[in-house]
Amino acid sequence: MTELIWDGKYDKDGKRVAPLRVSLPFQTVETVNESAQQRQMALDMFSAGRDAEWRNRLTWGDKKYVLPSLLDEFAGKVNLIYIDPPFNVGADFSFTATIPDDPASDEDETTEFQKLPSVIEQKAYRDTWGTRDSRLDSYLQWFYGTIILLRELLADDGSIFVHLDYRIGHYVKTVLDEVFGVDNLVNEVIWHYKTFQGQTHRYFARKHDTIFWYSKSRDTFTYQEQFDTEFADTIDSKRWADYINQNRQITGANMPVQDSRFVRYLNKWVQQNGRQPGPDDVVFDVRGQPVDSVWDMKGLDPKSSEKTGYPTQKPEALLERIIKASSNESDLVLDCFCGSGTTAAVAERLNRRWIACDLSRFAIHTTRKRLLGTEGVKPFVVQNLGKYERQAWIEAEFDIKQGAQKRYRDFILRLYHANPLAQHVWLHGVKAARMVHVGSVDAPVTTADLANIVAEFKKAVGTGKGAPKSNGVDVLGWDFAFEMNEVAKQQAAQANLDVRFYHIPRDVMDKRAVEQGDVRFYELAALDVSIKTKQLQVTLTLKDFVIPPDDVPQEVQKSIKHWSQWVDYWAVDWDFKGDTFHNQWQTYRTRKEPDLNLSAQHNYEQAGEYAVVVKVIDILGNDTTKTIKIKVG
Repeated sequence: MTELIWDGKYDKDGKRVAPLRVSLPFQTVETVNESAQQRQMALDMFSAGRDAEWRNRLTWGDKKYVLPSLLDEFAGKVNLIYIDPPFNVGADFSFTATIPDDPASDEDETTEFQKLPSVIEQKAYRDTWGTRDSRLDSYLQWFYGTIILLRELLADDGSIFVHLDYRIGHYVKTVLDEVFGVDNLVNEVIWHYKTFQGQTHRYFARKHDTIFWYSKSRDTFTYQEQFDTEFADTIDSKRWADYINQNRQITGANMPVQDSRFVRYLNKWVQQNGRQPGPDDVVFDVRGQPVDSVWDMKGLDPKSSEKTGYPTQKPEALLERIIKASSNESDLVLDCFCGSGTTAAVAERLNRRWIACDLSRFAIHTTRKRLLGTEGVKPFVVQNLGKYERQAWIEAEFDIKQGAQKRYRDFILRLYHANPLAQHVWLHGVKAARMVHVGSVDAPVTTADLANIVAEFKKAVGTGKGAPKSNGVDVLGWDFAFEMNEVAKQQAAQANLDVRFYHIPRDVMDKRAVEQGDVRFYELAALDVSIKTKQLQVTLTLKDFVIPPDDVPQEVQKSIKHWSQWVDYWAVDWDFKGDTFHNQWQTYRTRKEPDLNLSAQHNYEQAGEYAVVVKVIDILGNDTTKTIKIKVG
């Protein structure tokens, strides 16, 4: 077989470069739409050592870690894979963010702006497309590694649909031929989308995408014939009577040429029912023209209720055809570039199990909202690889035997433009007279950590070299305990300490982002919630939400007149048990319902003390949590 060669496919010794195969455990960070009874049942099954009931999965993370981590549990078990991988030279990672109306104004002041890729998404862009000179080679190596792992995830009778356009499709087909085998190409589907956008008088308007359908085994894949209902009609009693009165045998040999489609379905009816139709068989529905490999289907109308703000979003009708054709109910569907969540939403509606993954926080948030808007949605979980991904990174980058923790901290301090200090345990550096603490890669920063920082700060005051020059401390962390931004700041204020909390971004794990100086640390948002209790009833009301607007253009920031315009979604776990955030109530903005309810109410069944966790997600997809202790009854 002729082979396509690109730079990076083989190493210097002539061996093929294999995809990364680091298998990491997933962390469930949120359970959505699960009742208290379902939650308790899952806890009981876990404590008894039994597998919990299946939960559909929404996973945030880089597919180079996510896919090999799925192999342990799902190798050979995925029935259908649909991917719409990046092929639009970077546009795939942007989205349209919306600033809603000022609730105090009677005017329609909704503002939209194009949210450019984050640094970690730019990293994915660089890994995918490379530099201008190496763009095609980088893309093919990236795709090759991805498709190898996806084939291993497929069941023996499974299928994969790869959605591309004219820019890269012909190259990718040769990779698919190599990995799956030329004989396992089932169809090259042409999706002709009817839109008035993109018209030109310089060349033929580009109005189609290509979808390659490959099976893992040529002889055993699932296929349910689909029909174009645009051409459907109904055979009524008169047409039955005409055939019966003419006393025709309903056989292939006697098919009337002028009405062959009618007789074909009539023959099928005879086969299914074991007899010819009689006068009482008055209605027979013809399902329409069988679908061929050219699909004339509308693209998304700009005013469609499906629109989410993603420029690469695909219509649900397209995914419905693919999922219905190549899977059965309860089958497992995977989309590792889920974007706006079309695959997951349609799979949910068609009673398929699903796993949806994406690198973008906003994609995960958009998909979560979309699923919650699906009638009868079953409970699902939100996952990431969290600390395990970071542990793999630190082991690869810093020699554990040679003081890895100090080298890691010094590395983070350098990126934060701080100078390292050697004489303290909890105070690791100094920047502009403020002390700096660097959190561990494998644990959140907690109030206990802050207590140690405060104690050491007090001891260090006025003790010579490295002593604090102000009462300020910047705490850098990958994760923070739920109560950090309020409780910890109060704790620090009592010690006359000015504490600020900053996220260590995932971008520090990207060498090119580091080399180009693209790493930025963002301060945590702050959330204020009021609480009212009356017997067994509790009412929560959002009172304020302060977000560092670093990621929002200055001209857009001027549109913010009220703090609530930053909030896109908020949810409550009314009985947090320390395991994971259980989304038991939520409200969010949609195109149809742009207003947000700022209060939530809950009635407890029993008196007692409860931990309540509030999660707020801003218009850019970032989340902030707050823990509240309440007593009812």
